[in-house]
Amino acid sequence: MFRQLDSDVWFLDKPFAMMGIELGGRMTVVKLLDGSLLMVSPVKLTADDRAELDRIGPVRFIVAPNLVHHLYVGDAKLSYPDAKIYVPPGLTDKRKDLRPDGTLSDTPPPPLAAEFETILVEGMPRVSEVVFFHKKSRTLIQTDLVFNLTQAPTLLSKIFFFLNGALGGVRATRFLRSTIADKAATRRSIEKILAWDFDRMIVTHGDVVRSGAKAEFAAAYQFLLGKS
Repeated sequence: MFRQLDSDVWFLDKPFAMMGIELGGRMTVVKLLDGSLLMVSPVKLTADDRAELDRIGPVRFIVAPNLVHHLYVGDAKLSYPDAKIYVPPGLTDKRKDLRPDGTLSDTPPPPLAAEFETILVEGMPRVSEVVFFHKKSRTLIQTDLVFNLTQAPTLLSKIFFFLNGALGGVRATRFLRSTIADKAATRRSIEKILAWDFDRMIVTHGDVVRSGAKAEFAAAYQFLLGKS
């Protein structure tokens, strides 16, 4: 079932496991001013999910936000053949089956430019994540830059999350930190994100942050920002 974060922002949670550890996955849907929908990080949709989505509005844009979260983009395109696909740099090397309509960057695709800001996070070529800021709802839509896990369903997952530095609130995980190849470039991107006026934040793994998101995000990146 879709849950609503704002009058124009919904999210849908689905199970997602890595190495037998349940992390959870999340798709974000934003209704645009013309009534059409932007889908970020598609998940596997059931017939009931598609029916519910159709009641919200027509899907016109599908986004793969990074080089990790792209598995169901092709399925989403089959369900919504008229939708345009946008992907991060490098994804077509992994997914030659995809025929994107555009590559994401620091400049939003023209159909989305009036309602969103985007940033391609530099210095993390293994992730190549693009972050969206929905200006109307003051919502940051990010995927793997931070997790927000406050509990673990099993002892094994608790150990895994602890070792990855992912447990206990909004965190930039140890794995994510290990993908930073150029700290100065990544720091510049994080600073650009923090210049946005966001209050809410979509987190793909863990709890959505419904208020105070900018302070939480900044705290997670103090290791890189070097500020007290």
